[in-house]
Amino acid sequence: MSGRDGGPGSPAVGAGPAGAVGSDPVPDEGAGEAVLRLDVWATVAFAVVSVAAAAVPDVFQYVSVPLDLVLFAAGCAAFLWAYAVAVSRSRYEALTMGGVFFPGARVAPARVVRTLRLALAAQVVVAVAVASVRPFTVLAFAVLAPMLGVGLMALWGARHGRFPPKAR
Repeated sequence: MSGRDGGPGSPAVGAGPAGAVGSDPVPDEGAGEAVLRLDVWATVAFAVVSVAAAAVPDVFQYVSVPLDLVLFAAGCAAFLWAYAVAVSRSRYEALTMGGVFFPGARVAPARVVRTLRLALAAQVVVAVAVASVRPFTVLAFAVLAPMLGVGLMALWGARHGRFPPKAR
């Protein structure tokens, strides 16, 4: 067994110098790159289409609303998938709700945390801006799209987050 799996003779995953689990930074091993790429590209597509729809609603609302709904549905699916993965992992590892659904520095590498949080923040800012510029129109569906950022953040945390093994 390697030192990462918490086997006999190996320190707890993330054990720092004082023995506190998760006190050291998580190494960036490139895990979950597909989730990060999807989140970034979906955020860019959402921002471009939403801003275009806010500027020229008669033309782009027919692209914006379906995109908003697809991103919302994909975010819900990712969130449910993350929940199922977290339930499965919780049998052997001490998962935390915050660590799974909003990973931080003790669960994910800094680059991953930054990417996931910036993508979610961008989605929220664009959604609120578009809904504010064109209130009481179909462009208000934009507020559903940030569910993708929430769902993908949860999926990354559930699949690739680093948690200590459960005490036996």
